[in-house]
Amino acid sequence: MRLLPYGPRAVLAEFDRLEQVVAAAAAWRAAGWPAVEDIVPAARTVLVVHDGSLDTGLLTAPQEGAAVAPGPLVTLDVTYDGEDLPSVAAATGRSVQDVIALHSGADYTVAFCGFMPGFAYMTGLPAALHLPRRATPRERVPVGAVAIAAEYAGVYPRESPGGWHLLGRTDAVLWDDGREPPALLPPGTRVRFRPR
Repeated sequence: MRLLPYGPRAVLAEFDRLEQVVAAAAAWRAAGWPAVEDIVPAARTVLVVHDGSLDTGLLTAPQEGAAVAPGPLVTLDVTYDGEDLPSVAAATGRSVQDVIALHSGADYTVAFCGFMPGFAYMTGLPAALHLPRRATPRERVPVGAVAIAAEYAGVYPRESPGGWHLLGRTDAVLWDDGREPPALLPPGTRVRFRPR
């Protein structure tokens, strides 16, 4: 772990692996330090925003294999009719039903959020479904699109451009300014996809 100053009221912790990011963010969140205002994980970093009085010596790397307390479970009902479902099946050498069973049978955890408000990068995608992003992104991905790319699963909270493979759709509201927190799937949340 490497700590970098990030202005007078934040520090950025860099890690080699996503597992370290998830463990550190969970441990530091659980510590409940009064000086900490926000903890923001990303793919290889954790940003710790504080009130200026944080002793950065508290920010120690979690031990290898440290257990992470499970977050709340959210189940998303999915209609598996995505535009890319047949091509994902072909690329992985599986049937469409096998792809659906693999995707919906896995347990996911939100590692971090980004790209747009409410977009959760979820780990736990079975290795058999790891595919690179599409060679040509779409100009418009519909709201609620359930998608995969690389080792991640995700759901588009709003219509936007995007290069992930579309497997289906959900009616869940991923971002709501009137909800606290606004994101349905903040980091640490466990997610299941349920076919409907």
